[in-house]
Amino acid sequence: MSAEALLSAFEQVMRVERGLRPATRRAYLGSVEGFAAWLGTAEVGLDEARRADVRRWLVEAADGRTATTLARHLAALKAFYGWRRREGAMRIDPTEGIRPPRARKRLPHVAQERALVDALDALPAVRPSRDVAVMELLYGSGLRVGEASALDVADVDVDRGFVRVRDGKGGKERVVPMGEAAVDAVRRWLIDRPAVDHAALFTNARGGRLSDRSMRRIVGEVGRAFGLPHLHPHALRHSCATHMLDGGADLRGIQEQLGHRSLSTTQRYAHVSVQRLLDAHRRFHPHGEDEG
Repeated sequence: MSAEALLSAFEQVMRVERGLRPATRRAYLGSVEGFAAWLGTAEVGLDEARRADVRRWLVEAADGRTATTLARHLAALKAFYGWRRREGAMRIDPTEGIRPPRARKRLPHVAQERALVDALDALPAVRPSRDVAVMELLYGSGLRVGEASALDVADVDVDRGFVRVRDGKGGKERVVPMGEAAVDAVRRWLIDRPAVDHAALFTNARGGRLSDRSMRRIVGEVGRAFGLPHLHPHALRHSCATHMLDGGADLRGIQEQLGHRSLSTTQRYAHVSVQRLLDAHRRFHPHGEDEG
């Protein structure tokens, strides 16, 4: 079977059997395509790859790449060759025994609370109601950008102040509070929203669903306009969790709101809050600064 046919069949397996999200499918296909092209230079097919080939390709792919990217490449190959073994096409999995590189854990970027709130308060005067609703919902509910893009009008209850996430990570559904500012912004957008034959909550100028890429562009533009150059949708999600934790919220509650499978993922925000506390102490306490 040709590489093109294998990739097409693999894409169907990821979509139908594993239910992977479109972004994950694209990333995995890109990784396997890259490996197939690399093998092709030596006239080796995907089903003929050996463990040494996988190791050499990962070493070459490591040039300038992060550990996270390499781990994704390996995860894609493991998924592909796991499928090929289940199909009986291969006796040995060439990815078996190969471990992903350890990614250096970085604390998530968190916007300064006062600066972010001031920007959101000023936003209705300079941006359309749709953009205001996108910003307020991402920050107020801590949604992933893909989750926000996938929302339909029917998923939002502005009277009770919650949003239903049907297409969460891992295919899990959850109900998330919106917060008063997000409720007001979404209610205003629903009034202004053009009458289009589309179920999507957020629509673009053509009446279709607003993509996650467009949401990233909106957030980036707002950030640059208000002196928050590192603002992006995931930073709003991080900021939501950290600011809630700073205000006294329970870690378990934040875990449920963000849809984290493990509490250890949510605990990163506790580390952020502690670091912010230490930074404030060093800056403002009379004996906080190390004077050497």
